[in-house]
Amino acid sequence: MVSSIDGAAQGPDGRSGTLSNPADQRLLGVLRALADVVLVGAGTARAEHYGPVEPHPILTDMRARYGQPPAAPMAVVSRRLELHPSSPLFTHACQMTGAEQRTMVFTVDASPVERRSALAEVADVIIAGDADIDVKAVREHLATRGLRRVLCEGGPQLLAHVVRAGHLDELCFTMTPALTGGYATHILDGEPIIGSDWQLAHIIEDASTLFTRWLARA
Repeated sequence: MVSSIDGAAQGPDGRSGTLSNPADQRLLGVLRALADVVLVGAGTARAEHYGPVEPHPILTDMRARYGQPPAAPMAVVSRRLELHPSSPLFTHACQMTGAEQRTMVFTVDASPVERRSALAEVADVIIAGDADIDVKAVREHLATRGLRRVLCEGGPQLLAHVVRAGHLDELCFTMTPALTGGYATHILDGEPIIGSDWQLAHIIEDASTLFTRWLARA
């Protein structure tokens, strides 16, 4: 996750990409190369114009040594399934990760049946909860596929949901040298979260950008 100095997780255009910079993008590329799967909320996928993860220019050989595909597959979380089947997220996924690694869509039993059926033509649609997403069920399903190292790229609502469910093990947090003002969203959005206990593991500075890595003590 990335934020400005004053804690905004989105720029004036409502996108986190506005706050990012080349150094942050390089780090994101490495994190994606280390992951088994990239998990993202549907709102963020739409706002940030997500496509499939592209193979890393240097670390692809490392993934091959560990028996991983060239790039991590994408998993999208959506209760309402407001995703278009013609999106590059689905149409280009097999080109990046292989036909056996289609984009996964985690939804709920209450999602619209018509949209579920349409997306099933281009993605693996998995029910994970009745009216709300069951984060534990999502992780268990990914584990059955051998996808245990999950990189959750947000957005703030999904990340808060993951934290409340007790499934966030570490947080990679970038603070870029920018001020936004206004009433912006934080990296966690929704009801306050009480009782979290985190330990700083790494801090790196590059051109006044701070890259931190936090570990859950529990």
